[in-house]
Formats: sequence, C-alpha cells, structure tokens
Amino acid sequence: MRRHLPTLLALVLMLAPALTRAERKEVHILSANDMHANIQAFPKLTAVADSLRTLYPQLLILSAGDNRTGEPLNDLYQPAAYPMVALMNQVGFHATALGNHEFDSGPEGLARLINLSTFSYLCANIKSDPGLKLHTRPCQVFDVEGVKVGIVGVVQLGTHGIPDTHPDNCKGLSFTPAKETVAQYEWMRKECDVFILLSHVGYEGDVEIAQEMPWFDLIVGGHTHTQIDGGETHNGVLITQNANRLNLVTHTTLVVEDGKVVEKRAENIDVRNFPNENKVVADMMRFFSDNPEFYKDLTRLETPFTTYDQLGCMMTDAFVAETDADIAIENAGGIRYESHPAGSFTVSDVLRLDPFGNKAVLMELNGRELHDMIISCYENDDHGFPSISGIKCEVTFDKKDTLKIKKLALFTPDGKKLNMKGNYRVVTNSYVASVADSPRRDQGQTINRQTSDLIMEYLRKQPSINYEGVSRITFKKK
Repeated sequence: MRRHLPTLLALVLMLAPALTRAERKEVHILSANDMHANIQAFPKLTAVADSLRTLYPQLLILSAGDNRTGEPLNDLYQPAAYPMVALMNQVGFHATALGNHEFDSGPEGLARLINLSTFSYLCANIKSDPGLKLHTRPCQVFDVEGVKVGIVGVVQLGTHGIPDTHPDNCKGLSFTPAKETVAQYEWMRKECDVFILLSHVGYEGDVEIAQEMPWFDLIVGGHTHTQIDGGETHNGVLITQNANRLNLVTHTTLVVEDGKVVEKRAENIDVRNFPNENKVVADMMRFFSDNPEFYKDLTRLETPFTTYDQLGCMMTDAFVAETDADIAIENAGGIRYESHPAGSFTVSDVLRLDPFGNKAVLMELNGRELHDMIISCYENDDHGFPSISGIKCEVTFDKKDTLKIKKLALFTPDGKKLNMKGNYRVVTNSYVASVADSPRRDQGQTINRQTSDLIMEYLRKQPSINYEGVSRITFKKK
C-alpha cells in the first residue's frame, strides 16, 4: 500500500487547484437609486435586467430608495404610486430601501404599496405603531447559488429626526440615526458570505459608514444623486450610486471564495441608450401614460429654463400673483428639476416640478421674522438656498464654513433695504411652514389650494414667459 502513497499525494496536489476553484462563486447585482417614478425608462430597464439574467440567472435586483415622486402619471394614479410598484414587480426587484419620498403618501399609503409589492422594503432605523401594519424588514438574507447575501437597509433623517418629507407623513413612525443603527448589525458579518448596506443616507454618509464600519462588502447608495463611475472603494468597502431618474444603473460583481469576498467589480449601464426594450413593460407603460389631461399646454417658454432658481422664481411669482401676497418663499428641495427647453409648458411639467401635493400657507410676518424664517428654511432643507419673490436677498457665507450663513440682508425689488419692523403678507408651501421652525407670531393658515394649482392658474394667464437670467439672490463669502 505504501508504494501507492507518492502517487496518491501527487493526485491530491493536482486536484487541489480544481477543488479551490469549485468554491469560487460570483454574486451579480443590478442596482438603481432615486428612480423618482421615471416610468418611461422601464421598458429599457427591464431589457437590461433580462439581458443580465440570461447570463446570471440568480441576478439580485436592488433599489436604494426614492422609487416614487416626480412623475404625475405615477404620483396621481389611484392608488398613488402604483404604476412604479407594478413595473418594479415586472422587472423582478428583490428589495428596496425606504427613501424619504416613499413616505409622501403617509404611512397608510406606504403600507398599501408594500402590500402590492412582490419585493421587500428594508429599513432598520424605522419603528412604526403596530396598528399601521407597515410590513418593512430591517434586513434580509438571500441565497444566491449557496452564497448567503445579507442586506440591511437604512433611510436618511433630516434636522427634525425624520426623513425629508412633510412631518404629517411620518405620524405614528419614529426613527433612529442611520450610523447608530447600522452599528448594531455587525453580527450579520459572521452569518453571511456577502454583506451589503442598502442605503438612502447620501454619498457622504455612505463614505462615513465605510470608514467606521468596514465589515460591509458593498454599499448601494442613494439620496444625493451622486454619479459614481462604476464604484468607489473606501476603507475596503465598495460604494455605488447613480444620478437620479434611471439614466444609468450599476452592475456589480462580487467574487466569493470560501465564504469571503475576494474580488469586486462595478460598471455603469446606460439605460437611456440601451438598444432593446421589453415589449410587455412598454405596453404597461403606455397604459399608465394614457391620460391626455397631463399633456395640455399652459403657456410657452420664450427661452429655456436653465437653473433651479429660475424655475423657483417662476413658482414664487405664481404664489404671489394667485394669493395677492407680498412675498413668497419656495424651498430649494421643492424644485424638482433644473432645466426645461423653450416651447410648450404643460400640466405634466408643473406636476413634475412640484409633485408633493403641498398646500399654500399664508402668514403675516414682520421683517425680522421673515429674515429668520428664510434662514431656517435653508438650514432645514439640504438642497440649497430657497427661491423668493417680492424681495431680493444678499447672502454672505462664512469663509471657514461655506455652508453657514454669516449674514442675510433683505431688500425690496427696487434695491432698498427692507423694513425689519414692517409687516408683510407671506405665502409659502405647507412643508416650509412645518420645518422652518424659527420663532414667529403667525404660524400661518392653509388656503386649501395646492401650490401646483397656483402655478397652473398663473401660467394659464400668461401667453408666454421668459426667465432668462432671472435671479433675486446674490451670494458672497466673508
């Protein structure tokens, strides 16, 4: 028998590389983020998924949240946002994070959408009253050809400790900080071969998590619409994210050997220019798009809109004109796109620009209260300085802290200093009235008209409009 030992040993040595290779497996992930109800992209998105599934039958399809809000064909459908759910079901999504805009129909609307979905909603930092029956999960483990893939979801929180939505949309819900919550899930690292964070906290937050919690293999991110070329590696953690509205998605490959990720690759796929489309989903999209009311012209643009603030100036002009107010304020995050070509401006264009169903709120403020409210609006909205009508602003930022306002000066439209003791009739949206928490005597009265209705009524009265070069804000650093 001993004569055969060298032969057996040689055979084992020859087979060893093959045995090692047998333990090498790949996990393939298709991920999107901040789709914002761009249902028109779904025929091509589905074709992308179909093509990858042909090569990788156990393809995981994930969303990092903000699936809804931004397309009236979806947002005004009954039930609200059902078209996106139906289309995501058809694509074959496995899980989504909760984005802040998933709450735009309140807990009841979200619960209804979850019950209509064939995919999971993952959010570890949410707690809900049992009566809401909000069937979210903190985490989930998927089996991909014998590889255990663990996924934890988290949503961003604003300055008031809730996601960036109207406070009324979060009644019955409470939240814990994302990083604090994620730290409690380190135990999953030992339970899974692959560990993924499905994050709607934004690029900078994802980088912080990677630096402090390197036990994740991959962070699929959203919220800030940060375009990453494939993926970025921070402290050994691969981070992916794309700009909004499904121009690009990401295909990530994780190579696993003996229960450990040994190689990571990520590449962008151009959805808009993908050569094929899924015909079934194209028919579904056309069905959901069959509403001619959305395409009616309101006015014509003599020149294109080219900035968020130009559109914000138009919106606030509409608020003033339709409510007979002196001054209007619109938060930067309430202006949902930054450009529009010259030509027709339709009902759909307004509803995409202002999709939240916010009500107009009127209040009587003196100059000091107005000054403080504008600053508070800026501080509680992480998208930038608000747009205004009826006044001009000179904003001085601190040189050392470029996001901190050092001084805010207010002027009348003809350039005179605004009287800080004078009283002014101010109109804004119900979101700003709720989150801009500076002291004021008048908390405001809702006039039971949506701000989008004010914009449409205003535009119907204008044969054409031109906001080329219009801005009422000057920025300085000191």
